[in-house]
Amino acid sequence: MQLPAEAVATAVLLEVVRISELPTKRGAPYPGRAGAHWIGSEAADALALIESLPASEQHRCGFSPGWSIRAYADPLDLALFEAAFCFSCHEVRMHGTAVPPALATQYFDAGAPQAHALLALFREAAP
Repeated sequence: MQLPAEAVATAVLLEVVRISELPTKRGAPYPGRAGAHWIGSEAADALALIESLPASEQHRCGFSPGWSIRAYADPLDLALFEAAFCFSCHEVRMHGTAVPPALATQYFDAGAPQAHALLALFREAAP
């Protein structure tokens, strides 16, 4: 999977969100509760894991994401990007100031070991 390279290079904080519903408008943050805040090597490892997700074909489920991450260059700024993950349809939707249109929608192999590891990290972070 491809993340916005400049945003990954400047991200210092990742916020893990357990999504409760879809946003009411496109580009708005996904509603939910933050379960964890990762910094330093923990954030870098999570971003590397996400980037290692192998590509996949789209599966149909209607896009019902359970988790998202928000990447920040400074904890008090707006998010550089948010990526919402649906492990049913294998889709990731990203938005934010650092996300070019070509990266906004991607598909990952939810059965891959990397995806299982990412889901385990999300579950550990659950509020």
